[in-house]
Amino acid sequence: MTKTFPEIETDRLLLRRLQQSDWEMISYLRSDKIVNEFVKRPSAESKEKALEFIVKINDGIDNRDLYYWTITEKNQKGMIGSICLWNFSKDKKIAEVGYDLSPKFQGKGIMNESLKSIMAFGFDNLNLETIEAFTHRLNGSSKKLLERNGFKVVLGKKDEHNADNIIYELKKASS
Repeated sequence: MTKTFPEIETDRLLLRRLQQSDWEMISYLRSDKIVNEFVKRPSAESKEKALEFIVKINDGIDNRDLYYWTITEKNQKGMIGSICLWNFSKDKKIAEVGYDLSPKFQGKGIMNESLKSIMAFGFDNLNLETIEAFTHRLNGSSKKLLERNGFKVVLGKKDEHNADNIIYELKKASS
């Protein structure tokens, strides 16, 4: 794990650390029915719950347990989504990727651009061997995103917390 939190720039985006000022978008992303249609997770419908979530995430970053980026458009301060690497294996060779995006920004390649940069960071900077993604079996957009980026379904592996999820993985390319 790296010492300081890495900001990542892509052609159109800046992926940065979560800030307290992001609480409104956190509340929206974690409480909106459309955003959470395929996700089972605690809601953050109040400012207090959103701020608690932000503290929890930043503690996890400081403790080197996870990486969580706020997705923003370059030259715009506002958060439009998030992407994270978390749920690391004990040996730090496997991590899970998670992501969400405001519906008004979906279908524009933003998550594809974000995912590519996070995959590169995970493999090149963290020396991960495998990145996993747990997605709902009916979430066609997420499945397409993962498959477009080389992820394959792991047959027979089950999500013990959500029977509706299927698990994808991407292994680091051998050099």
